Amino acid sequence: MERIYKYLKKCGVYFLATCDEVDERQPRVRPFGTIIMFDGKLCFQTGKKKPVSRQIHNNPRIEICAHDSESQTWLRLTGVAVEEPRIEAQRQTLEAYPELKGMYQPGDGITEIFKIEHGNAVLSSFSDAPTTIIF
Repeated sequence: MERIYKYLKKCGVYFLATCDEVDERQPRVRPFGTIIMFDGKLCFQTGKKKPVSRQIHNNPRIEICAHDSESQTWLRLTGVAVEEPRIEAQRQTLEAYPELKGMYQPGDGITEIFKIEHGNAVLSSFSDAPTTIIF
């Protein structure tokens, strides 16, 4: 899991896919940039008022895709996003991403952290066989 964390941190931006809460057949994809390791789990942050939050609560299965242009590799990760309610996770995320402190504060009722469980990540390139990491 440390390898996945370092990869996503290096990429800076990754794309998170969820299912629409109205039409579950319709995927929704958006760029994300927060990723931390908290209590041994990969976690990301969003706001409770955003559609992505509602979509995850409605259907917690997610997919993440990231591309590292330097190494010409890409990562696809599937898993289940589970809300991490501890304030410590919010604090750690906001310390790692201080640019978010203008919008979010630990315990403000709108900051939301999700941990990824039952994950399966595939790291691919055009030159090497894919590497699968299950966590």
